[in-house]
Amino acid sequence: MSVLHVASKTWKPHPLYTAIVEILERKGPLNDAELLDLVKQDYEAIGFGDLNKALLKLEVEGRIYVSTLTKGKRRVELKKQKEEQYAH
Repeated sequence: MSVLHVASKTWKPHPLYTAIVEILERKGPLNDAELLDLVKQDYEAIGFGDLNKALLKLEVEGRIYVSTLTKGKRRVELKKQKEEQYAH
């Protein structure tokens, strides 16, 4: 096993799903390819499979909404908090 391979498998102190939420808070809705590019700035070894697992976790928790744009392309956005929904 090479040193590069071991280094890419180390734990990050900041979980991937937290990074995704923070990116969406800063940038707003993104398509999945744009989100992957932004996430790769901090998590170089991540692929679409890892991103999909994190997105599924966040969607099941009710924190994000994922919708289909075109074949093979999805829109990812944060769900509004209940306080924001009732403020209007």
